[in-house]
Amino acid sequence: MPLDHALLVALSEQPASGLELAKRFSRSIGFFWSATHQQIYRTLARMDADGWLEASTVPQHGKPDKKVYEVSPAGRRVLADWLGEPTEIHPLRSDLAVKLRGASFGERAAVLDVVRDVLADHQTRLAHFRHLMSRDYPDPSTLTGLERDQYLVLRGGILMEEAWVAWLSEYLEAHA
Repeated sequence: MPLDHALLVALSEQPASGLELAKRFSRSIGFFWSATHQQIYRTLARMDADGWLEASTVPQHGKPDKKVYEVSPAGRRVLADWLGEPTEIHPLRSDLAVKLRGASFGERAAVLDVVRDVLADHQTRLAHFRHLMSRDYPDPSTLTGLERDQYLVLRGGILMEEAWVAWLSEYLEAHA
């Protein structure tokens, strides 16, 4: 997925400056699609030049003016077309899975250390996702539209993190 489409989704949810988008990426979309500040700013400039965005300048006191972007009608058409296109399902490509498979050919203790570190990262992400779930969606049965979509993506993230935690925990238990 090009960064363009992730930005179109984010800006459809709420207009934002490049800095605000970068912060939102680090808190939400970034769990599923990552981008650097430079990539975001470069892509915004191109999308603006292509007519997919409308930018307005917002004066700030004591700071330079900021550009706030929102999706233009042309950008909404691009996003709608992309949303309806078939999606490729990419097979799992995991350095970690290859390391686990090859652990017998090297220092197993080093591989187990890697597994413990990766497991800790997934446990942290899972705890964060669960916190977001309880804070933002205490009663999912009442959700509709955008909120339901956001909830379901978060739910998918929780399920993926639970799978990682279960798999890595099982691997460590088997080698305890």
